[in-house]
Amino acid sequence: MAETEYKNPENYTNRELSWILFNQRVLNEARDKNIPLFERLKFLSITSSNLDEFFMIRVASLHDMVNAKYDKPDIAGLTPAEQLGKLDKAIHQFVDLQYSTYNRSIVPQLRREGLQLIGRHEELTESEAAFADSYFEENVYPVLTPMAVDSSRPFPLIRNKTLNIAALVQKKHGKKEMEFATVQVPGVLSRIVQLPSEGKGKKIILLEEIIERNMHKLFLNYDIVSAHPYRIMRNADLTIEEDEAADLLKEIEKQLKKRQRGEAIRLEVEAGMDKRLLKILREELRIEESNIYRIDGPLDLTVLMKMYGLEGFGHLKNREYTPQPVPELPAGCNLFDEIRKGDVLLHHPYQTFEPVVDFIRQAAGDPQVLAIKQTLYRVSGNSPIIAALAQAAENGKQVTVLVELKARFDEEHNIVWAKMLEKAGCHVIYGLVGLKTHSKITLVVRREEDGIRRYVHLGTGNYNDATAKLYTDIGLLTCSEAIGEDATAVFNMLSGYSEPLVWNKLVLAPLWLKDKFLYLIEREKKYALEGRPARIIAKVNALCDRDIIAALYQASAAGVKIDLIVRGICSLRAGVKGVSENITVRSIVGNFLEHSRIFYFENNERYEIYCGSADWMPRNLERRVEILFPVDTPALKEKLLHILESQLRDNVKASVLQADGTYEKVDRRGKMLFNAQEEFCQEAMAEAHSAAPESVSATRTFIPETHHGI
Repeated sequence: MAETEYKNPENYTNRELSWILFNQRVLNEARDKNIPLFERLKFLSITSSNLDEFFMIRVASLHDMVNAKYDKPDIAGLTPAEQLGKLDKAIHQFVDLQYSTYNRSIVPQLRREGLQLIGRHEELTESEAAFADSYFEENVYPVLTPMAVDSSRPFPLIRNKTLNIAALVQKKHGKKEMEFATVQVPGVLSRIVQLPSEGKGKKIILLEEIIERNMHKLFLNYDIVSAHPYRIMRNADLTIEEDEAADLLKEIEKQLKKRQRGEAIRLEVEAGMDKRLLKILREELRIEESNIYRIDGPLDLTVLMKMYGLEGFGHLKNREYTPQPVPELPAGCNLFDEIRKGDVLLHHPYQTFEPVVDFIRQAAGDPQVLAIKQTLYRVSGNSPIIAALAQAAENGKQVTVLVELKARFDEEHNIVWAKMLEKAGCHVIYGLVGLKTHSKITLVVRREEDGIRRYVHLGTGNYNDATAKLYTDIGLLTCSEAIGEDATAVFNMLSGYSEPLVWNKLVLAPLWLKDKFLYLIEREKKYALEGRPARIIAKVNALCDRDIIAALYQASAAGVKIDLIVRGICSLRAGVKGVSENITVRSIVGNFLEHSRIFYFENNERYEIYCGSADWMPRNLERRVEILFPVDTPALKEKLLHILESQLRDNVKASVLQADGTYEKVDRRGKMLFNAQEEFCQEAMAEAHSAAPESVSATRTFIPETHHGI
């Protein structure tokens, strides 16, 4: 087949429509009656926050393209206008299914379990209504800012993602003209209000219902004709001309304010909203009918995560898992001594993230450590890593931190950290013009008896101790001389303009990584054509790079067996005759968010395995600083292979991409159930339990995991 045929748009799926299918898989978890009820609540909440971000960035970007009359088709042959048309239909269907799940399945089961959500304030009993009114006057009324719209008061700025109540009001005396008024539901107050109840069960009501019930107290000289909640989503995609931005920090701060004023691209209203109210909102927000969502239930289902936190319902949740100690790094050990014994592989969240934090802490307090260099993309709210870096600078270490100011929705957060680190004496850099630095790397330079030694941590996930309990990621601690040299070169490249003549082990985007992947795929293709063993397994979060997909198609057509584990977007089509018959694609959606990137290439039975920060997407391979690193220690390679094999065996949380573009759960009839995430939890607990302190010897030995002929 001609190479151009592999890039035929018919062989690709639009990335945005593929993302909807991913969120559908998350929604399927909320619909699964085998999952504890409060876990289903959590998944339904996640679908809502996912959709918010999708609108603010991806849908907003398509609107920008249409407004700019950009009509170049994507890899699936769809123009931006055509994509919006297809998305409009798909998202409305998705939202209908969200609320059908909520109303028909979740709410009735919550009631049976003793948790009743009062949907409308009119349903309150007399005593409950009295409590709600008292709660309003004592806690809510002082915080509210009611805003009327008339000839002297223009339509106010409705802030992005805020929940509001719109009302039609009429003067009690004088002219009986209708006027528009609005009030924002304050985000500083809990949206869930518990009502006093007799007996064992709990009753709750949402804050907007209490406000709606008491609207007349906000507009004393008016009658409330009708009142309904609404919520808008604005274009939140930042446009920063870095070449012209003299101070990137100030430019981003300026752009963040524009997020609240961006073009309105979605309006959610309560189903049955007064048509006159809706007409005013439509005209003032300049929003099209297709972007209006009439909601049968509470607006913004992320509120369900607050319900998840209610006390007394632990029996309706999964048993909480505690990340386990790493056997190779016993409590209280000197990490540098242990790393010198051999590379250490970390598997989060099954194993604790604490060694990564301790790596920085020990470096900060170690008199032998001369310098610490680290990239930060997303960190937690009260980051111990930030505190350790600041302490290191105060202790006189040379500390260099690359803080990525353009990390989407963490920009404000990262600006605060950047300023704090600078104040502590760290040298803070903001990366390269036009590129996001998404790589996860830490370098510690230490003076030892035999000279300078470099210790390195490389990871697939962020230096965020909070998300490390929720996201599956791989980390590597090493003092390999070759990787240490490369790590120094990485930071020299980021802080200056020096580029090494040759790299030892690490492969970086945007200059070399894509070519490396294409080379590795091509090598497997050649082996297959020669009749030698050829196999690819790749675990990524997203796959939508046309060149990578075309290379995989060619390898498949040559006979390479390819198994892909793709959590989210997948633009590759599986099972296309003559193109992708040898490719399987599966997606795992479980208790933890699959986030690690692992790549296996059989290489004629001398297999190579890599981990990295990059997905197979154009943005990662062409517009970001990313790092791919090989894992060479045989026992650690076996561990990574075991992870991949386990996920390929999963028949509980895995969905498989079908030839028609849909996903179906694995057929498990007659098979033993196998949940890879649960298996990794059990393995981590067993390893931690069996690792007695005396078993850690001067030279570490590994017992390879057994694996079943792949």
